[in-house]
Amino acid sequence: MSGHVRKLVGTIVLLVFLLVYIAVAAAIGSGRIAEANSVFQFLYFLVAGLLWVAPAALLIRWMARPD
Repeated sequence: MSGHVRKLVGTIVLLVFLLVYIAVAAAIGSGRIAEANSVFQFLYFLVAGLLWVAPAALLIRWMARPD
């Protein structure tokens, strides 16, 4: 796979992943977490806000691989 195609595919996959991840995290956050203690809310949103970084970094590393 050429670099241009890999970057195009990676960009599309990253955008779809982020949209799905945001929707799921927001649904969980507005459901059960909204009724929880403020400490648990903080911890949830801290973890949910950082959890997407690892898969995105792996995908970006794959996209940046030399041909």
